[in-house]
Amino acid sequence: MDIMKGSMGDIDPEIDSLIQSELQRQKSQLELIASENFVPYYVLQAQGSVLTNKYAEGYPHRKYYGGCEFVESVEEIAARRACDLFGAEHANVQPHSGTQANMGVFFSVLEPGDPILSMDLAQGGHLSHGHPINFSGRLFRIVPYGVDRDTETIDYDEVERLALENRPKLIIAGASAYPRLIDFRRFAEIASKAGAILLSDMAHIAGLVAGGAHPSPVPHSDFVTTTTHKTLRGPRGALILCREKYAAALDKNVFPGMQGGPFMQVIAGKATCFKMAMQPEFTQYARQIVKNARALGEAMAERGYRLVAGGTDNHMILLDLRSKGLTGKEATEILGEAGITVNKNMIPFDPEKPMVTSGIRLGTPALTSRGMMEKEMFLVADAIDRALACRGKGTVMAEVASEVRELAESFPLYPELEKGYFFQEHFSRSNSLQGG
Repeated sequence: MDIMKGSMGDIDPEIDSLIQSELQRQKSQLELIASENFVPYYVLQAQGSVLTNKYAEGYPHRKYYGGCEFVESVEEIAARRACDLFGAEHANVQPHSGTQANMGVFFSVLEPGDPILSMDLAQGGHLSHGHPINFSGRLFRIVPYGVDRDTETIDYDEVERLALENRPKLIIAGASAYPRLIDFRRFAEIASKAGAILLSDMAHIAGLVAGGAHPSPVPHSDFVTTTTHKTLRGPRGALILCREKYAAALDKNVFPGMQGGPFMQVIAGKATCFKMAMQPEFTQYARQIVKNARALGEAMAERGYRLVAGGTDNHMILLDLRSKGLTGKEATEILGEAGITVNKNMIPFDPEKPMVTSGIRLGTPALTSRGMMEKEMFLVADAIDRALACRGKGTVMAEVASEVRELAESFPLYPELEKGYFFQEHFSRSNSLQGG
């Protein structure tokens, strides 16, 4: 078989079938995982391009391999757009993930054993902020901070006390499961008093920051890391922003310090993502994410669910399910049967184990990308409540699943794909160029 001819289905029907099944799942279900989104069609095109063929170790105009004149221009454009979008002095667009972005910062300014003050995973932090199993917790001395037991929001006075008492070399502001605004200015003041470097991890809120729906950490931080998916609606990858004085050390510690060749097709997707985030429509999108989250939270509260921290200021909601007699694990499985995708999540001071949890995390970026607004959030809340109330059993569950599918399919995921499968179209174009 000529592997340069034919469709994906001809070459590898097993994988093609799974890709099409996943496409159908995304089209027909409601995606409420706060860290997931749907990339624009143009990002799919960038990631499926011939840039994937090119090795490009090093940085623009200092690449190790020949033939990099076009891909290094892509990287320069991506970095410049990132700086313009967020008002940063320097950008490194090569990290493959948010964890690797954080690793690049740690290796630039820390030595093994140095103290880090960061948010406890059990109260909203991220694995790469110091979990004992993660490289961060294994290499560095972690001093965790959390939230106030009553308000379930960050106690900045307590953060300051811990900073002055422990004198960390690095303070991390940012979270993976925190529904309220983060005061980056206050974190900067605390870091200054403690003589610490401030890293702000805005992976979850980068799109909200770009769209003016959340205060920016960039003016207040020495380093800012983020993934480029989630609310930013780009490809899976990451970005590091920093002050110019750290640029040389940062770049050296990303390459060759921890990575080899960057994924040029992903960097192209990042560049396109940054450009789209500069458009006026993206500001509307970011603000609608927050409006939808608030509407969904209010609708869930009306149905008797307790919202952690009393509500949301961003794209996510944490629901405490204890009053409903459910664990997060049980709720995730029930909602999955109804075509609603969520994730179990620990709530502050959770009595359950991490793989069980007392809560679930809901997010609105993906549904907002499909064009849903506040009125649809009330339909979503009703579907969630009915599915959980019937415990996934009986005719009610079948009705909910049918309504979920109808709602999802009334907001096409990729209108561009409705007339044909994108990857098949892509291979057809490639074959025609090759005379296939």
